[in-house]
Amino acid sequence: MLQLQIIREQTQAVIEGLGKRNFKEIELVQQVIDTDRQRRETQKSLDDLKAQSNNDARKIGELMKAGKAEEAGILRSSVANDKEKLKAMEGTLADLEANLQELLYRIPNVPASIVPAGKSAEDNVVAHQHGTIPKLHEGALPHWELIRKYDIIDFDLGIKIAGAGFPVYKGKGAKLQRALINFFLDEAEKQGYREIQPPIVVNEASGYGTGQLPDKEGQMYFVNADGLYMIPTAEVPITNLYRDVVLAEEDLPVKNVGYTPCFRREAGSWGAHVRGLNRLHQFDKVEIVQVRKPEESYQALEDMCHYVQGLLEKLELPYRKLLLCGGDMGFNSANTYDMEVFSAAQQRWLEVSSVSNFEAFQSNRLKLRYKNKEGKTQLLHTLNGSALALPRIVAAILENNQTPEGIRIPKALVPYTRFDLIN
Repeated sequence: MLQLQIIREQTQAVIEGLGKRNFKEIELVQQVIDTDRQRRETQKSLDDLKAQSNNDARKIGELMKAGKAEEAGILRSSVANDKEKLKAMEGTLADLEANLQELLYRIPNVPASIVPAGKSAEDNVVAHQHGTIPKLHEGALPHWELIRKYDIIDFDLGIKIAGAGFPVYKGKGAKLQRALINFFLDEAEKQGYREIQPPIVVNEASGYGTGQLPDKEGQMYFVNADGLYMIPTAEVPITNLYRDVVLAEEDLPVKNVGYTPCFRREAGSWGAHVRGLNRLHQFDKVEIVQVRKPEESYQALEDMCHYVQGLLEKLELPYRKLLLCGGDMGFNSANTYDMEVFSAAQQRWLEVSSVSNFEAFQSNRLKLRYKNKEGKTQLLHTLNGSALALPRIVAAILENNQTPEGIRIPKALVPYTRFDLIN
């Protein structure tokens, strides 16, 4: 969440930044300022009354020693009344603090200066494009037909045992999944990321810590009996490892990678653009997470993008890098780049990765800080990226590499699949 000090001192800049997002509840900024002022005024009145009451309590003893029992009695009554006032004021302060927190939770991050204004994906900017769009043979099929032809992924079985959006991977389809996961993890390790295997459920505090709650509550599966949420991405549990943590400067930077299944209730609308593997309720993803000093975070963002681009090049997939506009960015992000691969059979671009810098937005919620060598404590910056999400990668590999003889496996994956053709 945004820092109160920034909202107070840079109000106009915050409002203008939120305007890039077409944020519709801009009045929340003023409500935060007003509520914070009331909170601080109430806190000062409470502190002043406590000091006066404590001072009066000390005087009671002095008056009793001096034999002024009547004056002491009057002061004792005043102290008793003060206690009632203090109790009421503490209740008011608690309400104001709760209201302030709720208001802050509803305000998204302010986009970085590089982020263009815009309303939707149509306003995103192509920052880089790589690779040649493949020309497929006559009779080439989209991946939802290929998986039936080669019997490698079964949506009907998934519906039978769970429901729509939960595919069953079989034979070489399952091996391809496992190969991609191991390939992504091995590549991350080469780049200095430490592998983490986190829980795939989180508690409410974790959801609030990384900003999924209350923003995306309706998109997450909830285990009601236990008060736990199925994770939408490994970002949530991995980043929450550092909730309420003060890191030493020598512990930085933090670079973690984790593979998890991911769960999302809202799998999108009907239509060809969400057919097959394009949009699922459960999918596999390898996620990279970094915690950096503020002055290092934007170089880290560029490095993470280059790393993801390198993975796509090793998989021989044509891709483009998009700078997202304010209206298409996630709630928590200050700056996001999406990576899209071209699906030759569908003749469209498919998003396979988002790489984001949240600046101090998450760490302010998490109370994630570091202490520098001078002993000063400050908030850190958090970043994360998909490296990579598997379903659309699989879709693009199947579609782009299909030949009359079968589906060719990218060379980088053959040591992991131990086969070079699906036929």
